[in-house]
Amino acid sequence: MPGPVFLDGETVTLRTIEEDDLEFIQRERAEPAVWRTLGWPFPSNREQLTEFFEETISDEETIHLLISVADEPVGMVSFHEVSGDSRRGELGYWVATDEQGNGYATDAVGTLVDYGFRDLGFHRIEAKVFDGNQPSRQVLENLGFTHEGVHREAVFADGGFRDVHWYGLLAEEWREEE
Repeated sequence: MPGPVFLDGETVTLRTIEEDDLEFIQRERAEPAVWRTLGWPFPSNREQLTEFFEETISDEETIHLLISVADEPVGMVSFHEVSGDSRRGELGYWVATDEQGNGYATDAVGTLVDYGFRDLGFHRIEAKVFDGNQPSRQVLENLGFTHEGVHREAVFADGGFRDVHWYGLLAEEWREEE
């Protein structure tokens, strides 16, 4: 059962992640359509996922939320690499294979971005997308992010070196979008 609602989007709710959600996360992270777009080259067993929950999801310096629709989990969205000094955060997100294409990622990311600027006082939010993940790039571009550059062959994933596309959005640009 997902944790309590933290933020409401138009079609999704963003909830805290609880240990009961690890089965969903483990199952979906094992799907090639998810792990290949995020660069996770290895599946996670329960022990590794529990460690991820305890050390990463439960970390007070990051925000990891379960994306839910009608109380059913459909993905995750997070701010990691949060820097209080420079008032910025890096987005991460994924949606379960069977739920992709429904607009859930755009709603969840937009809801978290709004929270980051409004409630956390971020000046800048950034995200990286592996080459070949056009749907994720579209999510960011639809929300007003600027494609800022490419780190060529920066990551070895899915059997080869891949480019990483960097996107950024400034607080004043988000206010213009609203």
